[in-house]
Amino acid sequence: MIWLTWRQCRVQAVVALAALAVVAAALLITGLQMRDTYDSTVGGCGSDCEAARNAFVTQYDVLSYFVTSLVIAVPGLMGIFWGAPLIARELETGTHRLIWNQSISRTRWLAVKLAAVGSVVLAVTGLLSALVTWWASPLDQVNSDRFTPLVFDGRGIVPLAYAAFAFTAGAAAGLVIRRTVPAMAATLVLFVAVQILVPYVIRPHFMTPERTEVALSSLGGLPSDRDGGGEWSAQQVMLSGDGEMAQVTVGLMKAGTWVTSGAAPVRDAEGQEARGAEGCALREIDPMGCFAASDLRVEVAYQPADRYWAFQWIETGLFLALAGLLAGFCAWWLRRRLT
Repeated sequence: MIWLTWRQCRVQAVVALAALAVVAAALLITGLQMRDTYDSTVGGCGSDCEAARNAFVTQYDVLSYFVTSLVIAVPGLMGIFWGAPLIARELETGTHRLIWNQSISRTRWLAVKLAAVGSVVLAVTGLLSALVTWWASPLDQVNSDRFTPLVFDGRGIVPLAYAAFAFTAGAAAGLVIRRTVPAMAATLVLFVAVQILVPYVIRPHFMTPERTEVALSSLGGLPSDRDGGGEWSAQQVMLSGDGEMAQVTVGLMKAGTWVTSGAAPVRDAEGQEARGAEGCALREIDPMGCFAASDLRVEVAYQPADRYWAFQWIETGLFLALAGLLAGFCAWWLRRRLT
């Protein structure tokens, strides 16, 4: 059974490994070049480090976006082109009946297929994720934005869980729909929907965010320094209204943290919302200059930088649990519903 499964997927496996080898060579070459650039510019920037950081990020920004998008897309492609046809193709051609008549039980048939092909899927995705995480580490160090959805989804261990989920989702879709092309379309829709839902709806609630009040007189300015010195900086200052009811809302950022609260209104030392001149909201007043000479503050909710790996493990566990549930569903459907 294992030999048969290998025979059925060997072309896809060879193509995937060859593509991985090409990508690995390109990442190795550009990654070493990136590190040389980082050492010669950011590493020895002297007194103009912000300009050096901006130039470094600008130089590799487009390439970084492409590489990160690749490692996010690969799990979905694995689910579409490996998972969906895995069972649907057998059901379309009727070859499953021949196998079941050779003393191979349905459960064993399914388990071998999922385990054998799934192992290749995880190996390819894991190697690619490790390469991209190594490749992008200088950029991540400069940007300090590892919680950003695009960056978070394309680094560390979560791509492995995405691949497991996409693969089992494709297999489940093929088993239920019994047609390869519709199953591939259903897998694509499901994978994209989950990839949008989890970062923006579910991930912010993995852990209760920490809350603090930041004195606006301590801000580093606008726009903020990427380094931040470990301190809070203003990311955006917005003005609304006129006269005594005019209001200023401030969005804060801190290197490496994930701010979940968005922009918040300024408040006085007693915690009351400050408006008009008292809240630095009159148009003739420079807000940043006014903040420096006031006791105003703003409340911020955030996920600290040291929770990054905790979030990685939580999301990995979530998607692996979904993959396990889908595999269990496949086994149940195969025994109870498929005739």
